[in-house]
Amino acid sequence: MLDIEPAAPPSTLKEPWGEPPMGMLAELTHRCPLQCPYCSNPVELERVAGELDAAAWKRVFAEAVELGVLQLHLSGGEPTVRKDLEDLVGEASRLGLYTNLITSGVLLSEARLLDLKRAGLDHIQLSLQGATALTGDRIGHYKGGHAKKLELAKAIGRAGLPLTINAVVHRQNLDELEGLIDLALACDAHRIEVAHVQYYGWALANRAALMPTRAQLERATAIVDDARVRHAGRLMVDYVIPDYYAKRPKPCMGGWARTVLNVTPSGAVLPCHAAQSIKSLTFPNVQDHDLAWIWQSSEPFQRFRGTDWMPEPCRSCSFKEQDFGGCRCQAMALTGDAANTDPACEFSPFHDLLRLTAEDEAASEPPAFTYRRPLANAPAMGTPGLVGATKGMS
Repeated sequence: MLDIEPAAPPSTLKEPWGEPPMGMLAELTHRCPLQCPYCSNPVELERVAGELDAAAWKRVFAEAVELGVLQLHLSGGEPTVRKDLEDLVGEASRLGLYTNLITSGVLLSEARLLDLKRAGLDHIQLSLQGATALTGDRIGHYKGGHAKKLELAKAIGRAGLPLTINAVVHRQNLDELEGLIDLALACDAHRIEVAHVQYYGWALANRAALMPTRAQLERATAIVDDARVRHAGRLMVDYVIPDYYAKRPKPCMGGWARTVLNVTPSGAVLPCHAAQSIKSLTFPNVQDHDLAWIWQSSEPFQRFRGTDWMPEPCRSCSFKEQDFGGCRCQAMALTGDAANTDPACEFSPFHDLLRLTAEDEAASEPPAFTYRRPLANAPAMGTPGLVGATKGMS
């Protein structure tokens, strides 16, 4: 048994939080044609019958503006499955929000893209699962998806919309990182986000198949460093390393409930995308409370704000107001208690657990991917050890 000083218990509510969030992630749906094994959505997805309707989302957008939100990120699942997406984008634009569409791209036609631009869409983030069709279609579990993404990227350029490429990288596509950067350049993207998988939700179930080796990580970091120099002024390269190889925790979402809020398809409001994995917290819903009260005063949002909640060694750490204790969801996933020190920190009593897990899984033959469900258009899979088994999700 580790000798760990317990975290301070939850206190009565503090004074209302005075700083507004800068951005809001609106998860319009959990429906998605892709079946990416690194998906950070919950294992138990929300059903279409429970999704907020357009009127509810418009009210939430208005409350977000009143609260001080400037940027609206429209996500899912795949947000383009919503037939009312143009209406939602138009209302957000009317309210003065900067709108960013986060999409897999496989369902978005050029005609609809132009409709979204006319409605006021400001920016698109397009995901790529690999630099080749073989890799991209296998990881996304969607036959023909890679080609559709590249066609959409061309259409985005023709429409004159700014484009960011989202490249979630891991053991099974890191060898294509240079190709992913080249694709971003070919697509005339202004930014590529090279983000190592963060192990929450479905990604946690596939961790052993996704965990990169240290050699892969070091090579990827060198590639990013080189690309930043060679493509300076042409392509911005953001880089997120896997926590399992880190020595310091990242200030997850800028700190718990400090800069961003997340609204799920059914209206639950979260401080971060994976917060519902913390089962001891019950998150309020926009169908029951206004957004301002949720952000400023609700107990789950207050629970890990600031530094008063921290256990040792965080409480005495000189970095505590830089990383704000790291990731609460990761602490929950790996230690069973969201109040524990993030294992990504080298000073955490759980740090060796993280390091040994990474080294053990990276040294083993990767198991088959576990996908949410089989798809009718899933590509043929023939690579030993990488074949997509399926696991039931209706």
